[in-house]
Amino acid sequence: MLGVLLFALASLSHAERDFLVDSVWLESKIDDPDMVLLEVRYHPHRYYTVGHIPGAVQVQRFKDLGDNRAVPLMRFPSKADFQSTLRGWGVNNDSRVVIYDDSRTALASRVYFLLELYGFDMSRVKILQGGTIEWTAFNELSKDKAKVNPGNVTLKPANPRLFVEWEDVYEDVLSRRDPDVVLLDARPQDMYTGEVIRHTVRGGHIPGAVNIVSLEGTDGQSQKWLSNEKLAYLYRSIPKDKRVYVYCHDGFRMSLAYMQLKKLGYKDVRLYNGGWSHWGNELTLPVVEGEEPYDAEYAL
Repeated sequence: MLGVLLFALASLSHAERDFLVDSVWLESKIDDPDMVLLEVRYHPHRYYTVGHIPGAVQVQRFKDLGDNRAVPLMRFPSKADFQSTLRGWGVNNDSRVVIYDDSRTALASRVYFLLELYGFDMSRVKILQGGTIEWTAFNELSKDKAKVNPGNVTLKPANPRLFVEWEDVYEDVLSRRDPDVVLLDARPQDMYTGEVIRHTVRGGHIPGAVNIVSLEGTDGQSQKWLSNEKLAYLYRSIPKDKRVYVYCHDGFRMSLAYMQLKKLGYKDVRLYNGGWSHWGNELTLPVVEGEEPYDAEYAL
């Protein structure tokens, strides 16, 4: 009896993380009247010039997924603004939402995270593996704008266990050196070290951050995720019993890291609202350059 119970619990745990689908699955659901298909292109004009999966609604990755009145721009949108955006996409409380992109699911992951942040039923949300590459292997794209009936979705207040602000990072990582917190920088290594400066006036990383490049958990050609075994190896340095704070520069790579850690079974992962676009532009906040989490000044 105990064995049956453990098997059931394991199956449930797997199902909760089973948010990736393929084009065969999408083809079987494409005519479902309750489905809302969302496309997030890296370059939004390609929705019209290259085309999109038939019926897909365009998501503009900056305007629709950030706080357009904030500095930096990619802080999380307010509940009211994101709810209005979702309704404009035709999303209802009982909609089945499927998201895809052309960027190895990094952009789709931002949409997924925002839906979870504001309390949408995540059992109804899927991400298409391989995005446009997967779909066009056997199907064509459309250049016709999707027809949308306004939705009536109602969101909940932001879940405080899913995000942190800069004060939390400063307090828990720099000041208290909390051993139960890991700070993860999901950007490319050359941005972490400060060799490349992009999106901010300073290069480097937040003192104490370890660097794991979330895009390395995906295949650049197929746009699909690597196996669970390879993902686990990528994140092998982060214990599952730690609280993980994640950041990148504009909110997409950190959302991908969030999704990858979620799939691997990490229980407490929180995204830094504003990320490096905030920290790197605040000249009074400390920065470390190089490959180590701390330099000589902050390692003391």
